[in-house]
Amino acid sequence: MLSERILSTAFTRAVKRGTLEMTTAGGRRMSFGNGGGPQVAIRFTDAPAHMALCLHPELRLGELFMDGRLVIELGTIYDLLQLLLQDTGGAFDELPFHRLRKIRVWMKRRSENDAKKSKRNVAHHYDLDGRLYALFLDSDRQYSCAYFDHPDATLEEAQRAKKRHIAAKLLLEPSQSVLDIGSGWGGMGLYMAQIARAGSVKGVTLSDEQLDVSRKRAGAAGLLGRVSFEHEDYRDTKGAFDRIVSVGMFEHVGPPSYDEYFKTCGRLLKEDGVMLLHTIGRSGTPYPTNPWITRYIFPGGHLPILSEILPSIERAGLVVTDIEVLRLHYALTLKAWRERFLAHRDEVLRLYDERFCRMWECYLAMSESAFRFQDAVVFQIQLAKRNDTVPLTRDYIAEREAALRVMEDMQLQQSA
Repeated sequence: MLSERILSTAFTRAVKRGTLEMTTAGGRRMSFGNGGGPQVAIRFTDAPAHMALCLHPELRLGELFMDGRLVIELGTIYDLLQLLLQDTGGAFDELPFHRLRKIRVWMKRRSENDAKKSKRNVAHHYDLDGRLYALFLDSDRQYSCAYFDHPDATLEEAQRAKKRHIAAKLLLEPSQSVLDIGSGWGGMGLYMAQIARAGSVKGVTLSDEQLDVSRKRAGAAGLLGRVSFEHEDYRDTKGAFDRIVSVGMFEHVGPPSYDEYFKTCGRLLKEDGVMLLHTIGRSGTPYPTNPWITRYIFPGGHLPILSEILPSIERAGLVVTDIEVLRLHYALTLKAWRERFLAHRDEVLRLYDERFCRMWECYLAMSESAFRFQDAVVFQIQLAKRNDTVPLTRDYIAEREAALRVMEDMQLQQSA
């Protein structure tokens, strides 16, 4: 069959280290790789699945696994992705069908994430049952890249280090105001108030589920007078803020809205203010986001490269004062999430169903693979309106992190 020959060609090119055993729907067995580990065995349950994978691999691999038409009989979906990506970055990139699909994707202009679409896209992912996220995130529900500042850091420690690192870069002083764009479950905003001693914090989100949790957490911490969380599109936010932080939200903005995003941030930031943008991006060339991810996990999402971001920053009149690229930190974060998710898989199954469990395992595995074997990274971009707003050297980051760590220890002692 043609589809079997195409798959054989693709897998032969991709699998250099490790072993992949493939069983077709007709029972034919093929082996690829050097015979070493990891060892993965897959089986197709129906013949149309062969061609589906050939015609649109980035979309169909996840769909076939999710629907039970691609069965992994030995190993995991992550192990399969490792075999396919660790030496080539992609198994199907050079096949004719794949090249044609890439051309077709780029000819179609990405739609803008207006307020209505943004609300719908956020609800698709973030308004799932809150118990799901509690099963695999840290206790603060940080749903973004952690910062592993030492090799043996736990997920809890690395997420606390991420908040500390960001707060240090913000140069936040006790009397100052903070706007948190895309405030999630409130952890970053609460850290700014409790540990960094911000004068006031306003968090804005489009997720009803996250908003409810954030407000309850602020109330339980006795911070309702200094911290507020609102169901609000950032484009509708009023006022002027000393500091702006945005973590894990910019991925949902989309290139057509970048100018509006940074112009809005410029409007909201005071003349001597500082902003820290923490976003997933790519270190390579512009490339369409994985279609399976945008269909099933993050509709409207896009992972930018710096050359897509910086022109909009410049047009908004903002000054780039620092850029840090976090490499592999998110791979470590996702590995921890994936392991926790699988450890609690039975509980997830009680919340949803088997297809959902396979979908989320695939999502976490695909994401980890993108950061470990492909060009996905995290950018931390520090912005200001003047080039004299932040210190001349980066020494202040370590100094402020040390002071924040002292405050963290004091809070832990008080809550013990």
